Amino acid sequence: MKICITSEGSSLDSKVDPLFGRCRNFIIVDTDTLEFEAIVNPNIESMGGSGIQSAQFVASKKVKAVVTGNVGPNAFQTLQAAGIAIFTNASGTIKEAIEKYKKGEFKVVSGPSVSSHSGMPNKNK
Repeated sequence: MKICITSEGSSLDSKVDPLFGRCRNFIIVDTDTLEFEAIVNPNIESMGGSGIQSAQFVASKKVKAVVTGNVGPNAFQTLQAAGIAIFTNASGTIKEAIEKYKKGEFKVVSGPSVSSHSGMPNKNK
């Protein structure tokens, strides 16, 4: 099965990115073969709408599930409308997240895990 995991890097040893819409990378992985593709998130610097745009991008990759740390309401609605199962509270490495997913240790969420705009960059830095 093809799934997407948000990642801070581009390998299976990278850490799970706690953000969805503004994650650094998407790892698209076949859970049976562990073949994967790392894709830099084209929406990381988006001024707005990154959750929806990232969800549409992931949906275009024909994945069956998304594993991430958190997902906001707009991304949640877009992924759900595309028929993609959403799993949150992931942490550790991508390899560890794949194993937990395969063992059924994640539960499908029925709503967003964070509020709208929670991953927006802090303009006061």
